[in-house]
Amino acid sequence: MKNGLPFVPAVLAFGVITTGFVLPANAENHEHVQQLLQTRHCSSCDLSRVGLVYSNLADADLSQANLSQANLSRANLTGANLSGANLTGATLVHVNLSGADLTGADLRGADLRGAILTGANVAGARLDEVNLLGAVGLPREVATPEQLYRLGLAEVDRGHYRGAIDQFNQVLQLDPSFAHAYLARGIAWFQLGERSAALEDARQAEQLYLAQTNEDGYRIANQLSQGIVAIQEVHEKQQEQMQGNGIGTSILNLLGVAASLFLRFGL
Repeated sequence: MKNGLPFVPAVLAFGVITTGFVLPANAENHEHVQQLLQTRHCSSCDLSRVGLVYSNLADADLSQANLSQANLSRANLTGANLSGANLTGATLVHVNLSGADLTGADLRGADLRGAILTGANVAGARLDEVNLLGAVGLPREVATPEQLYRLGLAEVDRGHYRGAIDQFNQVLQLDPSFAHAYLARGIAWFQLGERSAALEDARQAEQLYLAQTNEDGYRIANQLSQGIVAIQEVHEKQQEQMQGNGIGTSILNLLGVAASLFLRFGL
C-alpha cells in the first residue's frame, strides 16, 4: 500500500518496465488494465477510474477507450492513440502526451496541469473546463487568447505574478487589442512593485476600452492609472506613511475593485 492505493508490481511489456498505481473498479476493468499493460493495445476498453500513475504507455492504442476519471498522472503517453477516447474528469497531471492523437477525444473537466502536449493532435477534441495551468507545448487549437487569459488569471489567483505576466504576454502577442489582458497585466505588475509598467498597461487598457466603448472597463482602468500616479507622487515626496492622508487605503480599494472587475471579465 502507498498513499492509500495498492501498488501494482512492475510488468514487463515489450521489453519496458511499466509501473503504476492501479485501482480497478470491477473485474472487467481489471482485465482491461492487464491487457493494456501487457500489450499496450486496449481500444474501446473500460478503464474508467483506474490509476495508472507513472505508467509507460508510449504508442499505446487507447482509441475509443473509456478513461473517465482515470488517474494517468506522470504517465508516458507519447505517440499514444487516444482518438475518440473518453477522458472526462481524468487526472493527467504532468503526463507526457507529446505526439499523441487526441482527435475527437472528450477531455471535459480533465486536469492537465503541467502536461506536455508538444505535437499532440487535438482536432475536434472537447476541452471545456480543462485545467491547463503550466502545460507545455499547447497546440494552436488550445492556445487561444481566451484560454491563455484564463491561465493568466489562475496564476494571479495563486500569487504567481511573473507566471501571470508570461501568460498575458502571449495573449497580447496573439491579440494586441485584448484590453482585459492589459488591465490584468497592469495589476500583476503593480503587485510586483513595477509601478511604471503597471501604469503603462493601465493606460493602454484605458485607450482600448475607450475605443471599444466599454464604459466599465474604461472606468476601472482609469481609476487604476490615477491610483498608480497618486502612489508615485507620494513616493516622489518621500512620504513614509501613506495612511496619513488616506491615499494608501484609497489605492488599496481601487486595486480591489479593479481586480474584482477583471476577474468577472473571465471569458
